Amino acid sequence: MKSHFQFFFLHFAGGNCYSFDFLIKEFHSSTDKFDFFPLELPGRGNRFDEPLLEDKGEAIDDYLNQIKSKRNGQPYIIYGHSMGATLGLSLVKKMEEIKDAPILFVATGNPGPGVKSNKALEGHKRKRHLLNDEEFKEELRTLGGVPEVILTNNETFSFFSKILRSDFKLLEEEEDYQNDVVINTPIIALMGDEENASDQITNWRKFTTSHAKYQVLRGNHFFIYTNARLIVSMIFKKISILDI
Repeated sequence: MKSHFQFFFLHFAGGNCYSFDFLIKEFHSSTDKFDFFPLELPGRGNRFDEPLLEDKGEAIDDYLNQIKSKRNGQPYIIYGHSMGATLGLSLVKKMEEIKDAPILFVATGNPGPGVKSNKALEGHKRKRHLLNDEEFKEELRTLGGVPEVILTNNETFSFFSKILRSDFKLLEEEEDYQNDVVINTPIIALMGDEENASDQITNWRKFTTSHAKYQVLRGNHFFIYTNARLIVSMIFKKISILDI
């Protein structure tokens, strides 16, 4: 790697600016070429006092303003997991439109727009943010990533579920919001082999005019926790090919 890079993380539903600490640690063990910016939406983490967002456009614009305020002219990467990948696609498009495109978009835990990835809810007219508490807990267990102690403690679950329901509502309203978004930025797409719709990961190639690399790794929706070193290696390799 010849350049220094900025690296912007977009969290998953229920996540915050600390959600990628494990991956940042893995990067730090390999290089000092990155400045990391784990972003977060309102209503959680360091932005707990701000109202939660339930509109995709508002969330994308919020991320856009955060990145614009932190840009310094260095090449940069946008990485989004699950909800972060959904919002990240339109975010990359907006950055391209202002002539400040990232060199790479990394989308994990997400098969891309237009794919119905939740088999547990096939034929289910209600959406995740409308499930009752018990159904919602089972859905979260299926996805993984939420400690059981949160699901079994009523007070903790009540607090946490408000954020999750808000994030799911953001995702589940206007589900075809970006089916026609096509970016010019290269994409790396990764999913876990236990995830619903992981067999449709090639869907991502429809959303870039550049190269799309995709791979299915071992694990559930939060496979990123057990594949951090491999993910870092793949990003390094891609940057090397770009010769930046």
